[in-house]
Amino acid sequence: MPGLDEVLAARRAARASRSQSRANVVSVFILLVSILVGVVVGAATKNPGWFIIVFLAGLFFSQSPKIAKQWERAVVLRLGRYTGLRGPGLFWITPFVETISIYIDQRVITTSFAAEETLTSDTVPVNVDAVLFWMVHDSEKAALEVQDYTQAVSWAAQTGLRDIIGRTSLTDLLRGRERIEAELQALIDQRSNPWGVTVQSVEMRDVVIPNSLQDAMSREAQASREKSARIILGQAEVEIAHLFFEAAKSYENNPTALHLRAMNILYEGLKEKGALMVVPSNVVESMGLGGMMGAAALRQQAVTGGGTPATPPAV
Repeated sequence: MPGLDEVLAARRAARASRSQSRANVVSVFILLVSILVGVVVGAATKNPGWFIIVFLAGLFFSQSPKIAKQWERAVVLRLGRYTGLRGPGLFWITPFVETISIYIDQRVITTSFAAEETLTSDTVPVNVDAVLFWMVHDSEKAALEVQDYTQAVSWAAQTGLRDIIGRTSLTDLLRGRERIEAELQALIDQRSNPWGVTVQSVEMRDVVIPNSLQDAMSREAQASREKSARIILGQAEVEIAHLFFEAAKSYENNPTALHLRAMNILYEGLKEKGALMVVPSNVVESMGLGGMMGAAALRQQAVTGGGTPATPPAV
């Protein structure tokens, strides 16, 4: 099975081959015209040699016209020496003397990269996926200063991501994504600027941590929420006790108000159908509620439809 270096070398060779052997409509037109002229001249002179001469001339000149797309710049080499950039649109080169080494794409390019099983500063293994948005701002440097600028940017992004993860704790990695993205963008931009490449932004798509750690963090968050709920409940109990204390001071020297409050409590408890209320005997004796409870029971019997009067609750 071929290694990674062999695969990358094969891809670079394929891209270079495609860049140098681009066909265009102007070249095809010149070749067809040369064939037509060769056929006419050969038929007129009855000498097939003219056809071969005209065809070879057309084949030679068909190598001269080149076309670069609007977002591309062609790097031209004359006998191996850099002469300049051409394009966009139609341009001409000297066949077999000048060659197009590569077409540089100047659009914004997106590159996905990842750091797998990388340890954070607190020795937690994480998998991080990110996307890099970058573009070539200097086509000459991209062609001359680095062998394969696209692959170089990808490797710079991966090593930069691993470097930042290695000196960042898991908490900062999960909570401070914006800061890490800005730091990673600055690091990659610093490495790739000598290649004529500028980084526009870095976006972290996902941070994956081990399942066991996810369960531990979930239990920790659940315990924290339960602790907060208990604290809130305790604070509510304190406030309720304080309010009861204030109410008790109001009723302390006002037995009539306390009596009316007790009557209201009994009324609220007995007004529902089939309601049953258990009242301590000392409360009934101290407030004289026996007669009132009997009247409430009679009233409830009358409301429910008659029959044998209900026996007042025993005390």
